Amino acid sequence: MKKIYCLLGAMLTAMPAYAQYSDKQFRGEVSRGLDIVGAELNVDVVPDDAPGALGLEVYEKVGVVDNHDIAMFIPATMYVRAGGGINLGFATDHAGVGDKKYESSGSYTTQIGLGWNLSSYVRTEIDAQMSTFKFSELKGRQANYQTIGGMLYFDLARRYVQTGDVTRMRHFVPFMGVGAGFGHYEFEGVGGSDGFVIAAPRATFGFNIMLTDLIGIDIAYQYQMMIGNGFGWNVRHGGADNISNVIASFRVNF
Repeated sequence: MKKIYCLLGAMLTAMPAYAQYSDKQFRGEVSRGLDIVGAELNVDVVPDDAPGALGLEVYEKVGVVDNHDIAMFIPATMYVRAGGGINLGFATDHAGVGDKKYESSGSYTTQIGLGWNLSSYVRTEIDAQMSTFKFSELKGRQANYQTIGGMLYFDLARRYVQTGDVTRMRHFVPFMGVGAGFGHYEFEGVGGSDGFVIAAPRATFGFNIMLTDLIGIDIAYQYQMMIGNGFGWNVRHGGADNISNVIASFRVNF
């Protein structure tokens, strides 16, 4: 019986020592064990620097995101855009020659712009446009105009979308814009209406398709009301004419 009491006493004496076995001691022993294993296997044991990888794996397994659509995107501050398009003769006012009217045919425009992304939905841009008007029934006659303008664009879908701890980029974004411009036009030949012109309002509606992280294509319809000195040859000065174009351009973000 005396031996049993001695054994119980020894156990009670040792219990505080076990109770004092701290989390810090445990972590230390595990760390030393990892160091020993690493030394024996001749490998470097390093902590996990990508804690979000577990979350990414979960999202992939449940099909929330596509592995090819995942990256760390840094939204660009500025972009340049350049392209060209055709004039829509049926949606453009006819040029006058005296009392006769002639529809635009084979007309085209080119455009280059510099833009700033103000937020996830809003951007602004300054641009230069050069257009040439031709008329199928008026051989050898054409008109040219050059304008500089400013636009405020509204993207109708958020470009960067966050799902949990994963950020992905939307590749199709529709947009609309409104602005104004000014410049000069010239109807070549005798009696042409030449002079200063104001493009106000100017409105745009289209969509953007991103080909890479930084390069995309814009396809848009553009309407302009041209306020100037007449539209044609031997016509009354003054008034406003409606111009419609479809423009495709490359946009490069930086």
